[in-house]
Amino acid sequence: MHLVCLDLEGVLIPEIWINFAEDTGLSELRMTTRDEPDYNVLMRKRLAILDREGLKLPDIQKVIGGMDPLPGAMEFLEELRSKTQVIILSDTFEEFAKPLMKKLRWPTLFCNSLVVDGEGRITDFTLRQQDGKRKAVEAFKSTGTRLFAAGDSYNDVTMLLGADKGALFKSPLTIQKEFPQLPAVDEYGELMSLIDDFIKS
Repeated sequence: MHLVCLDLEGVLIPEIWINFAEDTGLSELRMTTRDEPDYNVLMRKRLAILDREGLKLPDIQKVIGGMDPLPGAMEFLEELRSKTQVIILSDTFEEFAKPLMKKLRWPTLFCNSLVVDGEGRITDFTLRQQDGKRKAVEAFKSTGTRLFAAGDSYNDVTMLLGADKGALFKSPLTIQKEFPQLPAVDEYGELMSLIDDFIKS
């Protein structure tokens, strides 16, 4: 059996925090895991900014509601799901993802969750587990499944290296140069070709 694991933001949908940064004019919120490899550090910074500015979960959800999948993502995902099983492994949050999962026709998603108080203030976050993408890949492989993974950021690298075959997709040159052993592509057609070759091998 084959399985494809995909990152979500930057691969199938735009970066939520970048869109929110543009909407609010807070350039500090543009930082993602492409810039800060430690997800816990990154999220603590984000929560501190939200608190300082008095921004709450509904403010972010309003921006997410106006977002769409990346051009070509829906077609790519539909074709891929006709060929093999697909699971999305993401560091996003359930409270963010639902509107976009609906637009992607409800693929299977493993992600994290937020801690929100009665007034909508995000007070904390709960990771499914530390280094959850790598651990998920290891668990799937332990069932005898051959696994292909694709992602764009530092927090995807352990997933990509742990898969039977991993590839960077639409990733920054800095990450590509740091991990030259991972093939890097920028178009869905190129990614599908890599997956097709993997399935046939």
